[in-house]
Formats: sequence, C-alpha cells, structure tokens
Amino acid sequence: MKPPAHFRSHSWRLAWLPLALAACTAPAPESHATLVRDLQPAALNGRPLKVTTTANIVGDLARVIGAERVQVTDLMGPGVDPHLFKASARDVRTLQGADLVLYGGLHLEGKMVELLEKNRKATAVTQNVPKERLLYPQGGFGGVEGLADPHVWFDVDLWKTAAETTRDALSAADPAGQERYAQNAAAYLTQLDALDREVATLMNRVPKEQRVLVTAHDAFGYFGKRYGVEVRGVQGVSTASEAGTRNVQELAQFVASRRIPALFVESSVPQRTVQAVISAVRAQGQTVQIGGQLFSDALGSAGTPEATYLGMVRHNVQTISSALAPRAQEQTP
Repeated sequence: MKPPAHFRSHSWRLAWLPLALAACTAPAPESHATLVRDLQPAALNGRPLKVTTTANIVGDLARVIGAERVQVTDLMGPGVDPHLFKASARDVRTLQGADLVLYGGLHLEGKMVELLEKNRKATAVTQNVPKERLLYPQGGFGGVEGLADPHVWFDVDLWKTAAETTRDALSAADPAGQERYAQNAAAYLTQLDALDREVATLMNRVPKEQRVLVTAHDAFGYFGKRYGVEVRGVQGVSTASEAGTRNVQELAQFVASRRIPALFVESSVPQRTVQAVISAVRAQGQTVQIGGQLFSDALGSAGTPEATYLGMVRHNVQTISSALAPRAQEQTP
C-alpha cells in the first residue's frame, strides 16, 4: 500500500537546503531509529550537551534526566500538533547543530519521518517499547496498515521505557555524565511508578459504566487499555485524517445511547469536530457538555503545571474523573 502524502518524503520542500541536509543526514538505517549504541560521543569541552527534541513531551524527558548537563531545544511548543508539523529551514539548522536529537518515533512526527530517520545523531525514545505492548488501530495509523499508535505516553508504565532510552542516549552522547543521568533516571522512574498507581486509583473510583472517554482524536488508546477506560475519538489516531459527517453522526448516536455526560477537547486539536458531535447529540434531545481540555500531543505552556509530563497526566486524569464522576474527584489521592 502506498503511504498517504503526509508520510511521504518531504525533502523536496527543502531542496534549496542541500548543504544543511547533507550535514545532518546519512544513509537510512535499517530500523526506524538509530540504535543508542551507535551514537558517537560529542566533543563537549566543558559545555552542556546540545539536545534537540521534536514534541515538547520528549523535551521534558531530556530536561528531567539531563538536568544541568544538557541544553534542550524543542522544535514544537505548546499546542503544536506533531502529526502535521513541517520542519522549516531554521529547524533543519537546529537539528544540524545538535549533539543529540530525540524524537517520539512510531511515525508521531508524520511529516518529519525521513529527516529524522536519516539523522545519525537521532534516537526515537519509543524504540525499545516492547512490540507486544504496542497498539495497532484498525485501518492503521494515518491510514497506513501496520503502523502502531505512537501515543504511548498515556500508559505511564510504558513511558518508563522512553525514560530509560533517553537515559541511554544521553549517556552515549555524553559518557562523562553517565552516572548523573543514571541517578536522575532512577529518581524519575520512581516518580513514574507513583504516578501510574495514582492514575489507576483515581480512574477506579469512576464507576465502570461511566468510564467512557470521548475526545477530538483517538489518542488515548494506551490510557484506555492501561486504566480500564473505553475510548472513542471523533477523528482517527492521527489528526491528519479528517472526521466525516458519518463519523460525527455515529459517534453522536453512541454518546446519546450511552448517556455520556461530557466530551473533551484537546489543546493541540481544533474544537470544531467535538462541537459538531455535541450539536448532533443535542439534536437527539440529549444533554452533553465539554468536560474540559485535555493535553494529548503536546504539553502545556511554560510555567504551568501541565508544562511537565507529570503535571500533564495529573491534569488529564483529574479533568476526566471530575467530568465523568464528580464524586471521584472529592477523594483525589
């Protein structure tokens, strides 16, 4: 099957930057990311390790584990959809100047796949997630059969694997900091274990029949599997696929028949599709409201609790539980 346009090479857009591309790319590796063991140590000479990341959720990992030894630049800020993001000339130069590039992988960065996979300094933080724990949505990801859902961070236990891969990538690029990275990662893994238990506890307080999460796009599959929540999205797993009238009407019928009290919008996805479902539900004589804004493909703005992975997950689960079962929020752990 021929991949859709948003997964095909976009290097033609950068044809006017051959020197930049030649400097930051190499022959395509056999796997979807350069293996950590193949990364070469950077010549730091006492300066911080320059790390460039794609989505800011990956940048958060680099900052937490790298701490004072790294200087992190995110290509994508708050509210940016990684599925649709296109690398600019400035982004290419930033990638070129990095000592290490970390990205989500699993085709999360749909329009940057070729550029990232050819970069010798790049590692996908999801490359070591066990294949048996990946989800493969019906119809594939972005319409391509065989591609996994890349939103693994919504299973906090799986995100631990990404943290470990980040630790190993930082250590390979900066061997002198290996002990520091190991210490930081160990402390963070402990926090992730606690967060995983916290999310499970809070969602278990929502009655099972009320654990139905309807969002703008189907990004919460791993969340649903890990924490026992039925998940539906107006759009598919990738925001590159449009929601048609049939999708909206079928989902509206589902929401009305199940008497679901709230739907959720996302910070990186336009609200129009969710609003269309709400209008269709109300046309059937049922009451439904927006239960709040969730963070799916990007963290929140700097200075807010949601600017970190830990804060983002807590915000999401508290928003979900409060809208679906208000009494569950009264006993927040």
